Amino acid sequence: MLYTWVESGGGPLVVVPGSRLVHWGGAEDCEGPEETGDYGLACAVEGYIGLVPVGGGQGLVLGDEPAMTTWLPDERCFLRWSAADSEAGLVDAARRALRSDVEWDERLTWDVDGPVVLFDSAWPGAEPGNQVGIDLEPGTYDVRSVYREDDRNWMILVHLQPV
Repeated sequence: MLYTWVESGGGPLVVVPGSRLVHWGGAEDCEGPEETGDYGLACAVEGYIGLVPVGGGQGLVLGDEPAMTTWLPDERCFLRWSAADSEAGLVDAARRALRSDVEWDERLTWDVDGPVVLFDSAWPGAEPGNQVGIDLEPGTYDVRSVYREDDRNWMILVHLQPV
């Protein structure tokens, strides 16, 4: 299976509920330095994951590094490519890691009202392009992240578990 990967221009990626996409201004809503606006909020997140306000809801920031990211639907997991020889090898390594006893580095609780969209936080949410739509059920999710590596694959996993 081939996966659709979202790339970043250098900043964090963000996952925004589809109902809130029009409220994400990206870097275009910055009035000067990057520290302002939606993009600035995303850049201020420290660590692998964080939440930022978006139009009365919350967006999930995938931080730490601007790694290419895809969604593994069967595992409910964002897979962030730090280093690997191939997509297939990386996906297999991620699945093995998720089946093992994972000691998660970070956790948070995220409420969503339905499907979400993954994209580069510098872009306005309503602008089509470098995006992946994800069919999430409305509800509350325990979001957990971890950095893992084996001899050939380095990755960040961001797993969503319904509460």
